Amino acid sequence: MPKLPSPVWLFDLDNTLHDASHAIFPAISANMNTYIARVLGDGVTPASREAVNAARIGYWKKYGATLLGMIRHHQVDAADFLRETHDLGALQEMVRFERGLARLLRRLPGRKILLTNAPLDYSTDVMRHLGLQRHFAHHIAIEDMRVHGQLRPKPSKLMLRRLLRRHGLAAQRCILVEDTLVNLKHAKQLGLRTAWVTQYLRYSDPIGKAPLPKMLKRPGYVDVKVKSVLRLPAQLHRLRAYK
Repeated sequence: MPKLPSPVWLFDLDNTLHDASHAIFPAISANMNTYIARVLGDGVTPASREAVNAARIGYWKKYGATLLGMIRHHQVDAADFLRETHDLGALQEMVRFERGLARLLRRLPGRKILLTNAPLDYSTDVMRHLGLQRHFAHHIAIEDMRVHGQLRPKPSKLMLRRLLRRHGLAAQRCILVEDTLVNLKHAKQLGLRTAWVTQYLRYSDPIGKAPLPKMLKRPGYVDVKVKSVLRLPAQLHRLRAYK
């Protein structure tokens, strides 16, 4: 029987490799509300909480990321938005993660690429606190996700196709490990294998209003559902079932 080629793992960062829902996401959310309220306001009075929430959810649903809506409709500078919303102060005190992540990454065969919609400075700091930088061949942050000059973060299939071409990868060799279902759905449509990580999920919307259902059913486009990334080795036989 021919030996299968080594897979290439595309790992998300927040709520996949660490518990961003504990303290980091609430802090980013508060910063984002302040920023959006200022942009939507009249120059003196910030916009109301209701207007901010409506914009955040509306743009998230329409574009897959609130930032893209802010750029398109309010001419926000992406670098400025990312810098202010991810200004978190004592990040080390906010990062929570499981022991054994480095050992896990050593056990998994093949190359690992970090693929995060977070900005580079923030994601570099988190990875340093996790102690995982040396296990990844590449670190792709949101600033790297431009196609034809336009920002195209996950779940953009244009960005994913470009990533595969740039790194000379066949989609069937790649496994996307994520907490966000829409990102997994679009990756599956391109032929990637998909692993859904669920243990850090708290809400099903970006403003923390819609709680998750108690039973998280595995959609058909998800090959493997795991509570923790530490359980990936036990599912490797399913993730390497190339067609």
